[in-house]
Amino acid sequence: MRVAVIGAGVIGLSTAQSIYEQYHSIISPLTIEVYADRFTPLTTSDGAAGFWQPYLYDKGNVQETKWNKETFDYLLSTLSSPECVKMGVFLQSGYNLCTEPAPEPSFKDTVLGFRRLTERELQMFPGYNYGWFNTALMVEGKSYLPWLMEWLEKRGVKFYQRKIESFKELAESGADVVINCTGIRSGELQPDPDLKPGRGQIVKVRMQTVFIQPIICVCRSRLVTVGGVFQLGNWSEQNNSIDHKHIWEEACRLEPSLKHARIVEDWSGLRPVRSKVRLERETIKTGATSIEVIHNYGHGGFGLTIHRGCAQEAARLFGQIVEKKGKGPQARL
Repeated sequence: MRVAVIGAGVIGLSTAQSIYEQYHSIISPLTIEVYADRFTPLTTSDGAAGFWQPYLYDKGNVQETKWNKETFDYLLSTLSSPECVKMGVFLQSGYNLCTEPAPEPSFKDTVLGFRRLTERELQMFPGYNYGWFNTALMVEGKSYLPWLMEWLEKRGVKFYQRKIESFKELAESGADVVINCTGIRSGELQPDPDLKPGRGQIVKVRMQTVFIQPIICVCRSRLVTVGGVFQLGNWSEQNNSIDHKHIWEEACRLEPSLKHARIVEDWSGLRPVRSKVRLERETIKTGATSIEVIHNYGHGGFGLTIHRGCAQEAARLFGQIVEKKGKGPQARL
């Protein structure tokens, strides 16, 4: 069976990994190919700060909460492995600050040591009168994506730097299943009025600091990611000097020591924003034939937070297709 994954961000690579893990010993031969016009270090996942945290207000989406937790538990389990350093995964504690009382987040029982802030702690952050502290995880895209690619390459997965213009293109080249992990570009393959860009911009500096959400977070002790902005509907991937000024002034107000940090770079990217993640199967007609497609996109600004749970679900959907095609373990007996 030939599987074509479109997209080489954290969603595409982790989905390829989960499909390989679950089916390489069941389906023979199993060929997995990854197609993308951008690979690490040029993907949106590479620019993300990498702090594991869902949106504070997740609209009660039970399924996404489950996928978030599965991702946290998976990443936490890697800390006992020597691979965690290469993966860019490590524990990180920090503050969430609010100007008014807010409901406790859905992830409070997933993270470690969740608690509300004391009055003494709040005095450190003028203008904020509510919040909480917890320990979560960092997963740095610039380390994690190269690790995923190396993991896949060692197992025979092939990579092709090429922009896929249509599902038909892959169907005609012989793919049995297509996995659509193209993020904000998914609308180019199939119209989706619910998909919108959420432009982000961050500033990266070199220093050591604590984590203060939503302004400052640590990436190891090498680079600190400061930001950012969220501009729904803005397609620009160019850095904006006005946004830079706003980000920097607000960050320095909360953490004055930043004024002495050395700015390394500005970065802008487009979050694939949707009312909910699109993770489903679809049979698409391509002329006289059809192709099985699994859509896995629309993760907004929390792709690294939810990727493993979504990858496992995509692999489960892939298993349904395998059964339907009669290429599963029952067909081999």
